[in-house]
Amino acid sequence: MSREIERILDLLQSQGRLSREQWRFLLENRSKELAAEVFRRASSLRDQVYGKRVFIRGLIEFTNYCRCDCRYCGIRRSNRKASRYRLTKEEILGCCEAGYELGFRTFVLQGGEDPYFTDERVVELITAIKGRFPDCALTLSIGEKPRESYAAFRQAGADRYLLRHETANEAHYELLHPKEQTLKNRMECLKNLKKLGYQTGAGIMVGSPGQTIDCLIDDLVYLTELQPEMVGIGPFIPHHDTPFRDESAGSVELTLYLLGLVRLLLPRVLLPATTALGTAAEGGRELGVKAGANVVMPNLSPENVREKYLLYDNKIHTGKEAAECLGALKESMAAIGYEVVVDRGDFAGL
Repeated sequence: MSREIERILDLLQSQGRLSREQWRFLLENRSKELAAEVFRRASSLRDQVYGKRVFIRGLIEFTNYCRCDCRYCGIRRSNRKASRYRLTKEEILGCCEAGYELGFRTFVLQGGEDPYFTDERVVELITAIKGRFPDCALTLSIGEKPRESYAAFRQAGADRYLLRHETANEAHYELLHPKEQTLKNRMECLKNLKKLGYQTGAGIMVGSPGQTIDCLIDDLVYLTELQPEMVGIGPFIPHHDTPFRDESAGSVELTLYLLGLVRLLLPRVLLPATTALGTAAEGGRELGVKAGANVVMPNLSPENVREKYLLYDNKIHTGKEAAECLGALKESMAAIGYEVVVDRGDFAGL
């Protein structure tokens, strides 16, 4: 490996930022040897901060109705073939109860931007979950909202919010979304979440249609500026009922490489080995952890709705994805030297 690459990696670790030209150098000169060095450094750094621990989050996909029409997403408004559902408050609390008994201490409420779930209904859900499980962290992942909505959710007890920015390149954002959705608004939402004191998660799809190296550089520069507490990175996987049905899936290799680079950029970040990564590659989650990830999100949703929350084709929703198979997940992580832990797994900087 060249001295220049070593110098740039040293700079990234010591200063927590790179110039656009330095990011380009790392992306354009990607090789097996370089990736191995990035993974070695990323794993070492993650272990220094968090130890050999992988945190679990109980994912509850509570609605697949969505007002948005993102061109890559299987639950987009225009997909008339999607089998829609909403969980009741009692069903959601039942998911939390089952997860709590399994040892989960973080719940992630994820759904489409469903107009049925008004601020009042979301606040009611937050209040009910935090009231019954006061020692648990609650993460929301329900899309773009006005600042006052985020403030109400925070006041009700929500701790974290996941809102992947998808791409920090405006032209690329316009390719992925219809006109009414703008990158400016997405970034404003993320800024508001940070200001309101949420542990805030951003993130990207790797290999989405139209993505270039310049797009990825924009993403890495944006993450440097935003300093999120969480970053979700997964490969693009096409869905058969979307405009991108015939596009190629994103590269698992590049996804892993970016996981490693983000760990070096943000040493304390909570970095999931995503469901998409587990779908795209056999043992994808384990590969993600080896690359620097330290979070996995098994599914606590009722079994009869898991296959309906289909953002992309062939999404895993049985086996180790199901929370009932937590034992198998613990075994697979133990096989690579990591312990699945059930505490809240808060961001190391807070």
